[in-house]
Amino acid sequence: MYTALTVIILIICALLALVVLAQNPKGGGLAAGFTGAQQIGGVQRTADFLEKATWTLSGALMVLCLISAGVQGAGSTGSNLDDPIEETVDDAAAVEDVPAKEAEEEAPE
Repeated sequence: MYTALTVIILIICALLALVVLAQNPKGGGLAAGFTGAQQIGGVQRTADFLEKATWTLSGALMVLCLISAGVQGAGSTGSNLDDPIEETVDDAAAVEDVPAKEAEEEAPE
């Protein structure tokens, strides 16, 4: 599922890049090629299509990224900070009886 979402996100990114590069900030771009069909409204329709495609693709990209983050978060087991720490140290070797040794040294004989 996560891999499929990633592939779809990459395809949308490529399409979005192509749509944005086809536009010209001054109203030229792909629409400038249709100057002969200006009486029909081809220039305006092409610019509207590219603008709608940009908004649609960017919205789809945002939604898919949020879904992808949710799928990725649901698939993880969580952090290991709440798990108890297992001590594997031998108690006899790790714990010294220091107070008892000091008491024996201080005790008068």
